[in-house]
Amino acid sequence: METVYKYALVVMLFVVLFNLGQALYFMMTDRGDSKRTVWALTRRIGLSVLLILMVMFGIWMGWLHPHGVNR
Repeated sequence: METVYKYALVVMLFVVLFNLGQALYFMMTDRGDSKRTVWALTRRIGLSVLLILMVMFGIWMGWLHPHGVNR
């Protein structure tokens, strides 16, 4: 279960990055008459919040183990 959860987190991170790239593309190609950029950024924010909650849940369940720097 731990490995599947970690893969799900990585996939979620890539989805967030894809939405960020999609927003950049829409921002560069649209002429201001479309709301695609706003929707892509809104999705990115929602997915980022979900990703943070998933990390917190994984730590709480013991599937993820945070570690300090230089330990």
